[in-house]
Amino acid sequence: MELLITYDVDTTTPAGARRLRRVAKVCEAYGLRVQQSVFEVVCTEVDWELMRRRLLEVIDPRQDSIRVYRLNAGTFTKAEPLGHSPPAPHDTPLIY
Repeated sequence: MELLITYDVDTTTPAGARRLRRVAKVCEAYGLRVQQSVFEVVCTEVDWELMRRRLLEVIDPRQDSIRVYRLNAGTFTKAEPLGHSPPAPHDTPLIY
């Protein structure tokens, strides 16, 4: 499954800044950062459920927002980058 994950975390407090870092770390564990708060994730349903639970443990739902878009398989390979945006290597392992 391919997911596009975007987030907006309230960073007006030190606790919010910590949540922002934690959200980014969870996303980095599963996908590739393509912009500041945007990740492309290729995963299984099980991985998505684990990631979803981790994200829900990190955010403050009264202040933070995460949007998840489920995409058709192969959508990331059809992305049309404009400007400086190298292609994301979804076909290579995240851990070397």
